[in-house]
Amino acid sequence: MSMQNTDTSNASAGLHAGALAGLKVLDISNFLAAPLSTMFLADFGAEVIKVERPGRGDELRMWGDNKDGVGLYFKVVNRNKQSVELDLHTPLGVEAVKKLVAEMDVVVENYRPGTLEKWGLGYDVLSAINPRLILVRVTGFGQTGPYSPRPGFGTLAEAMAGYVNISGTPDQPPLLPGFGLADASTGLMAAFLTLAAVHEQRRTGRGQVVDLAIYETLLTLIGPHVVNYDQLGKVQQRAGSRLPFVAPRNIYPTRDGHYVSIAGSSQGVFERICAALEAPQIARDPRYLDNRLRLQNAEALDEDLMAAMAHFDRDDLLARFERAEAAIFPVYDVAEIFEDPQVRARENIVGVPDEQLGDIRMQNVVGKLSRTPGAIRHAGPPTGQSNREILIERLGFTEAQLAAEGIRIDLPAEA
Repeated sequence: MSMQNTDTSNASAGLHAGALAGLKVLDISNFLAAPLSTMFLADFGAEVIKVERPGRGDELRMWGDNKDGVGLYFKVVNRNKQSVELDLHTPLGVEAVKKLVAEMDVVVENYRPGTLEKWGLGYDVLSAINPRLILVRVTGFGQTGPYSPRPGFGTLAEAMAGYVNISGTPDQPPLLPGFGLADASTGLMAAFLTLAAVHEQRRTGRGQVVDLAIYETLLTLIGPHVVNYDQLGKVQQRAGSRLPFVAPRNIYPTRDGHYVSIAGSSQGVFERICAALEAPQIARDPRYLDNRLRLQNAEALDEDLMAAMAHFDRDDLLARFERAEAAIFPVYDVAEIFEDPQVRARENIVGVPDEQLGDIRMQNVVGKLSRTPGAIRHAGPPTGQSNREILIERLGFTEAQLAAEGIRIDLPAEA
């Protein structure tokens, strides 16, 4: 499971100003979807100040696995951010946010509709302080509609968007994804909408509100089932790993007990798959002569392909497909991802400095810009690490004021 540390190029990328250098973001959100959006912004150079509850921090710190009590997933999602402790239920917390808003471009939040208004931090108040301010509001069901007051999480959104209903096999109950799919896709869309609003802000000098419900992005990404229902009255059903618009597409076992992923997304690729399997008769079968016929006979096609693959071990199969220029890939676990030469060459996993855990490896910045690449400068910080720098030195609060609120300063590294 060893992997070469790729700190060198990542560090060199950090020497250059990121594409979003100068963009100032106040992240008062927690959990996953909204903090992921600010992670993407911070990766490309935005200054992100993350507000956490005094003493407890973001609950994401307690999610999933930990090492020596330090939550690992938090380290990824909140990389490149500064952490300050503020209780937004208190006058000092509200005052601090208002002071920060005066110099921010963006505020990101994910509380239920009406919560910021209850605290005296609604957009009317914030935009009066800073008319250029963009307020990004990520909620389960959006700021409007009959469900807007409800608590909402990614798990509910995956059910609402239709993903769960089509996930799994026909003879089994529907399945939730094995990771935060709705939260992750929402984080990407929130980052995109933020930058769309920033572009408009640069043009007009005015801010605005971004209103994003967690189910909405997944509803769009999920595929053609909406238009198919509208035009054909068709309700997509669970079909395992098959797709309703292309065949073959599935996970297939090899002779030595491994699994491979295969997709015949074009006629030429399908024919090359058959050639690699030394099964030209499959390509000539009248049931499989084009994609629409293959979709009508997808179950029989899978049976024929599985029978052909049963003669080959995985490595032999991969070599045959590579020679034939046919589409295939082994089904990886995370240990295999670490060892993959393409992942290494693209530096998709990188070593990151961290004062609590030492170097920690995580997924690198997504995508590469040729002049202003993103970089991970540090992993998610200890709770309140920047309390002194921001609350005292930048905003002018005193140590006594912070102590009265239970906000710590000069924290030890293990905090």
